[in-house]
Amino acid sequence: MTTMDTSENVLGGTLSPCSSDPVTGFFRDGHCNTCAEDRGSHTVCALMTAEFLAFSKYVG
Repeated sequence: MTTMDTSENVLGGTLSPCSSDPVTGFFRDGHCNTCAEDRGSHTVCALMTAEFLAFSKYVG
C-alpha cells in the first residue's frame, strides 16, 4: 500500500495545488506530494514567469 509522506511548502505551510489541467504529480492530485514508492522526482512546483525565465537564463 502506498502511503503519502507528510508534505509542506518551503515556508512550512500547506501545499497549494500546482496543476489542474492535466492533474500531475505522483498521486495525480495536482500537488507535489511524494512517497517512498515515488522513484521519480515530483517534489518541486514553481510558477515560471517570463521574468523568472529571463533571470534564470541570465545567471545560468
